[in-house]
Amino acid sequence: MSRTRLAFIGLGSMGGGMAHRLLASGYDLTVHNRTASRAAPLVAAGAVAAGSPAQAVAGVRTVLLSLSDEAAVEQVLFGEVVSVLEPGSTVIDTSTVSPEYARLAAVRLAEAGLHRVEACVVGNPLQAREGQLRVFAAGDEQHIEAVRPVLSALGSDLVLFGAPGAAATAKLILNLLLGAQVASLAEAVTYGERAGLDRDQLLATIAGTGFSSQVMRFRAELMRKGSYQPAFFRATLMEKDLRLAVSDAATAGVSMPVLDTVRARFAAVVEAGDGDKDASVLIEHS
Repeated sequence: MSRTRLAFIGLGSMGGGMAHRLLASGYDLTVHNRTASRAAPLVAAGAVAAGSPAQAVAGVRTVLLSLSDEAAVEQVLFGEVVSVLEPGSTVIDTSTVSPEYARLAAVRLAEAGLHRVEACVVGNPLQAREGQLRVFAAGDEQHIEAVRPVLSALGSDLVLFGAPGAAATAKLILNLLLGAQVASLAEAVTYGERAGLDRDQLLATIAGTGFSSQVMRFRAELMRKGSYQPAFFRATLMEKDLRLAVSDAATAGVSMPVLDTVRARFAAVVEAGDGDKDASVLIEHS
């Protein structure tokens, strides 16, 4: 493989895993993160650290983003990166944002002579590092094909969803299901405990039955161990994604009373100060 240089901005749990995977796949990488210490393991693995997003993308034609929310994308991408990129460059955005924001971002980048590839990723940080994510892509198919080798390095499964915003919608739908499973598991187990059952035994029993799922088994183990940090999926991000999905569904004329209740449960976790812990911590607030 030719040594193509990429820029990667946002080195949280998922971003850091994806960046390590790209290095292992033979790409040269310039990285930046607001908390500079997050870049240290990547520098040790061969990446080059940049002091700012603008410095990271200078002279690079393909940029990947893994940022926490729309405000961060707005600040980094449109505040610091767009003005530096050469026309025809591609931004691969793996950040989870609303479908409406994804569509508007694609238009704004096109007006600047740039390409936006929506690349929503499904999985956990361990899968990110191993290149075992599922990648949901949306946007101009020609632009997606141009960066397919990069996307294929990140994931074992690449699914094209069509127009901008479509991949974001699919990702939010999956996170709705994730949030609902975590919340229902937490409530059911809390009921069992209050009724006199042993938490560990109950969690193991649920995980071993047909009522479980891969997601539920994974979260059941975290609940059993009380292992909420480092987070695989922070409660604050879960609340944010549920809020985006419920809002977007309302725009489409779909009411989600059950899932809005789940969102409120995670909002209470964040308000209590546990937003940076894994979403499984919800059981401690039931």
